[in-house]
Amino acid sequence: MSTPIILILALLLDAALGEPKWLWDRLPHPAVLMGRAVSALDRMLNPKRGGIMAGALTMALLIGGAYLIGWALSLLGPVVEIIVCAILLAQHSLVQHVAAVADGLRVSLGDGRRAVAMIVSRDTAGMDQSAVARSAIESAAENLSDGIIAPAFWFLIGGLPALLVYKIINTADSMIAYRTPRYEYFGKAAAYVDDIMNLIPSRVTCWLIAIPAGLIGQWREIGRDARKHRSPNAGWPEAAMSRAIGVALAGPRTYNGKMQEFPWVGDSGNQNPDPSDIDAAIGQLWRAWGMLLGLTVLLALFGYT
Repeated sequence: MSTPIILILALLLDAALGEPKWLWDRLPHPAVLMGRAVSALDRMLNPKRGGIMAGALTMALLIGGAYLIGWALSLLGPVVEIIVCAILLAQHSLVQHVAAVADGLRVSLGDGRRAVAMIVSRDTAGMDQSAVARSAIESAAENLSDGIIAPAFWFLIGGLPALLVYKIINTADSMIAYRTPRYEYFGKAAAYVDDIMNLIPSRVTCWLIAIPAGLIGQWREIGRDARKHRSPNAGWPEAAMSRAIGVALAGPRTYNGKMQEFPWVGDSGNQNPDPSDIDAAIGQLWRAWGMLLGLTVLLALFGYT
């Protein structure tokens, strides 16, 4: 069975079933296991304030282990590959988490804050409705890239080994790539490798959002908006999402009690989004997913293996 056909089946399986609660209440999710691996190496190699070399060694061990596990799983046949790939894609759960924010806001601001706190790391206690909605939309755009498009891209490039390598790098980036005294140097390797791994997928995600939204003639504007973002990659899907639904993203927000004055991405858009704008973003998630599925079908038809 070719790699594109396995990916097609995995995409459909994830979209249909998502992450069954009955299963992950009984077994640790692979993402949890990856997090434990990162935490274990953090404790071993970064007991106080590890340096760049300790961080690089951590990433080498994580990447090597993920590659070997992916290789071993791929030997078990296409059924196992489909299941593992579906588990490591996150379209269904992403849509659920983002939709929960819109549903929460329709009940009360407090419910919206609690829902968005599940998917963002910024301070949520003082958010108003527009900040909650904007955070959910940004998370939708970024996680479309990190959770669906990038894993699918790397699976097509190198099968399960490449997919697991990407996921462990992304997990490490989310856990240790912070500019804090503990991780300032130890997390540099994770941040650097994650930036490289997402360089192409983030741009592909941008196109997959922009094309069905009719933004083909706005590449220059999207690129200008993307480069305003503090991240070299996250700005691309956010810039496309911003123009696709007419909402300004990024902008000022609070981390650890301190206001950060980040520039707006898509500053001509509405700066006061509401639950209906979250609904619009979810529509864009499914259109981008449909584009990914369609492109994968074309690869299968043209004999890509």
